[in-house]
Amino acid sequence: MKLKIKRLKFNLIFRRTKKIEDRMKDAFLNVPKITNDTLTEHREDILKGARKYIYPLKHSQHYIVRISVILFVILIVGFFVFSSIELYDLQSTSSFIADVTNVIPFPVAKIGNSWISYSSYLFELRREMHYYETQQQVNFSLKNNSKQLNNLKTQAMNQVVLNYYVKYLAKKYHISVSNQEINNEIIYFQEQNRLGSNPSVLNNILHDFWGWNINDFKRELKNELLQQKVVYALDYQTVNEAKSVYNQLMHGANFATLAAKYSADISTKNNGGQYPNPIIATDRSLAPQVMAELFSLKVNQISPIINTGYTLEIIKIDSISGPSVTASHIKFILNNVHDYTNSIAKQQPPHYFIKY
Repeated sequence: MKLKIKRLKFNLIFRRTKKIEDRMKDAFLNVPKITNDTLTEHREDILKGARKYIYPLKHSQHYIVRISVILFVILIVGFFVFSSIELYDLQSTSSFIADVTNVIPFPVAKIGNSWISYSSYLFELRREMHYYETQQQVNFSLKNNSKQLNNLKTQAMNQVVLNYYVKYLAKKYHISVSNQEINNEIIYFQEQNRLGSNPSVLNNILHDFWGWNINDFKRELKNELLQQKVVYALDYQTVNEAKSVYNQLMHGANFATLAAKYSADISTKNNGGQYPNPIIATDRSLAPQVMAELFSLKVNQISPIINTGYTLEIIKIDSISGPSVTASHIKFILNNVHDYTNSIAKQQPPHYFIKY
């Protein structure tokens, strides 16, 4: 009995083992052979499955890019339209619009083939508006102040057009202003405490009165100095007259006699050119260039020709008493810059893009 049971178990185990072996053989028989062809087919099958997801994604990316470009173009066009309305229709003077014109060169006028930038116009206008709004408490949003605002706009426009003609002449006659000349001008102001005696005070004054920083001030100084140098270079008659008088003085001519004959200062010429009162270092009635020279001279010493920008001056120290001096001068008035720009304006009149 026991023997039969053992044989039965053996047969069951043998049959199971044979079935497993048969299955393994069948499985191995069904395994595909790995060749270059089968690898290529397998790779293609995988890629084909992936393309179902890649192609829609690429299509979505192209669509997103196309929509983004369209939206960007619409935004740019809309911004230009908005800025144009603010500048040319509403004539906004806001800080935002001023910053926009500093980046995008919107024109405010055209002269010949040249454009006058809107930013230069706002630079001149906004400083005047700032002064009247902060120092005179003028509210330009009120209707009864519109006439004054229009006058400031006219003044600003005339100034930027004049600056263009001056630069035209400066280029023609090879005239320029160096950074050193600008810095020297600032030194004159600071040494005589006309706009503060140090950079911090100067910055505060510029900000409070005109809404400027030091770079804005230098920009304006450069325009003024260029205008003065153009006039000096072109006003041959006045310059030669001053040089002639100076040469006579250097050869011993009497200062009072020449002052009576040549000086343009009616109030002093008949008194030998002598200033009516003693002058102290804090005097603000004389040009800073004159003041700088005045206190560097000795008694009876005669200065070289001093260019104040609008006049030419020759000064002589009559006496020194403590902190004050008595002095005489011979004054020559330089021509107005319009004497040289008007002819250009007739040939190249400006065309304005705004009205007020």
